[in-house]
Amino acid sequence: MSLSSSELFRSAELTRLLAGEIRQAVTRPWNIMEICGGQTHAILQYGLDQLLPPEITLIHGPGCPVCVTSLEAIENALQIAHLPEVIFTSFGDMLRVPGAKANLFSARAEGADVRVVYSPLDAVKLARENPQKQVVFFAIGFETTVPSIAASVLHAERNQITNFSILPANVLVPPAMHAILQSPDNRVNAFLAAGHVCAVMGYWEYEAIAARYRAPIVVTGFEPVDLLRGILMTVRQLESGRFVVENAYSRAVTREGNLAAQEMIKQVFEPVDRQWRGIGIIPLSGLGLRPRYADFNALQRFPLTRQSPMESPLCIAGQVLRGNATPHDCPAFGRECTPASPLGAPMVSSEGACSAYYRYQRVKA
Repeated sequence: MSLSSSELFRSAELTRLLAGEIRQAVTRPWNIMEICGGQTHAILQYGLDQLLPPEITLIHGPGCPVCVTSLEAIENALQIAHLPEVIFTSFGDMLRVPGAKANLFSARAEGADVRVVYSPLDAVKLARENPQKQVVFFAIGFETTVPSIAASVLHAERNQITNFSILPANVLVPPAMHAILQSPDNRVNAFLAAGHVCAVMGYWEYEAIAARYRAPIVVTGFEPVDLLRGILMTVRQLESGRFVVENAYSRAVTREGNLAAQEMIKQVFEPVDRQWRGIGIIPLSGLGLRPRYADFNALQRFPLTRQSPMESPLCIAGQVLRGNATPHDCPAFGRECTPASPLGAPMVSSEGACSAYYRYQRVKA
């Protein structure tokens, strides 16, 4: 009986085969970081980390866009959402992310008009249907969400929808990789790159990173076979002293990526310094609106009070996001911090490492 595509990439037989090949290939300890939080969840869901030999340590990276959205951005969102003339829109995950003292869910409970949308174009539609209101979209995410956000700005401009704006908070993967590898306490030897990001941006930008830091980078997907194949390719590079970018997700990713989407991103956005929650400012790691589209920037449209919010002293999310700690290293994990009462974003997000450890009951070794 032939297997469907989804069954093939979740095949227990292929998974065991690849795990065995990894055990045969490895001769010394290696630390491999999966950048994407979706990959972290898949690894824990399918128990892939428990199939690997003890020489391989998987480090969970900062690739959860909800988790790295800065506390300052959350506080700006809360200020804007409380304005009486505003309909504030966002992807669903962001509503439960804690600010200094509140989140967007609590803002809605207090009377703010906060709505979940599935696309920024839904927010543009709301603006067209509610001309007496200002509709703001919380523009978070890595490169995967940016084309649709750029399209929403261009659509609003083309149709003269002047009561739509975005709160820009998008972040970029390559600068984060630079920051991790340049850190004095870095322990990452190689990366698994996120297939959905590379489907948009390609992987040509990663080639200089691999060569400069002598760190292999392998693009991979999200199924068990995808991930173990990516780990095997990474281990083979490390063991042989090669440091290049390889593509283990060729069914969805090319080196060049989606050129049309990249052109649209360049038209609307430009690189800016960005604050990452728990990490700090990473130069040119975010996207801001180009001057031509400044009218669509909610930060310029609304007068906001500048704040310096503080994280919970119990939360070590920043160390988890940098790969310097696991959720089990946090004394609040599973106690003061749970999905029902999260202290930090990694416990909230569907891609957060703390959420994954809690959901899949990963016990401390």
